[in-house]
Amino acid sequence: MEVIVYIPILFFSIVLHEFAHGMAAFRLGDDTAYLSGRLTLNPLHHVDLVGTLLVPALCWVMGLPLFGWAKPVPINPLRMPSPRRDMGKVAFAGPAVNLLLAVVCVLIMKIFIVAQASFSPEVLQQLFLFLQYGMFINVFLAVFNLIPIPPLDGGRIVTALLPVRAALRYEGFFGRYGMFVVLALILTGGVKYILLPPTLLLVGLFSKFLM
Repeated sequence: MEVIVYIPILFFSIVLHEFAHGMAAFRLGDDTAYLSGRLTLNPLHHVDLVGTLLVPALCWVMGLPLFGWAKPVPINPLRMPSPRRDMGKVAFAGPAVNLLLAVVCVLIMKIFIVAQASFSPEVLQQLFLFLQYGMFINVFLAVFNLIPIPPLDGGRIVTALLPVRAALRYEGFFGRYGMFVVLALILTGGVKYILLPPTLLLVGLFSKFLM
């Protein structure tokens, strides 16, 4: 039953994540995503075989929290005023939207808590289940994507902040091996030791707000 609730929330969240990248790039002067038809909320345009299908399936089989990613939107940093700095902004836009979605879920839960007398216990239970999943998945997605390993967003943010020479060496190494490192962390289960502490910290803070 849980997976029926999890998957639509996960899919919606990763689509908005990629849309945020494209919109941030568009606002900074790069219309590549728009011209290629990727500046859209149509989920079919964002499906990635590995990130949208294989990784969530592996997480489910291995008992890990479901997470994944969509097909990256095409971005041309040379069309932005400050390519390196602006790519950092574009990279941060995705996790920022996931954190915003988590906050929205928490605020809606708070509203339901205040107005709980207006709803039946059964309806409240289902609404809270949906919103709790939404909060947890989006926090997890944000934390996962902020891991400082290219091609994840955190790696691109680090590249934007490093001096040019250090950024080139960093990108040169992880450009070749970054995805293998990420997949190894997922397949060995090591990713949970990186993601769960900050995820549980944020979820705990949200829980205190709801109490």
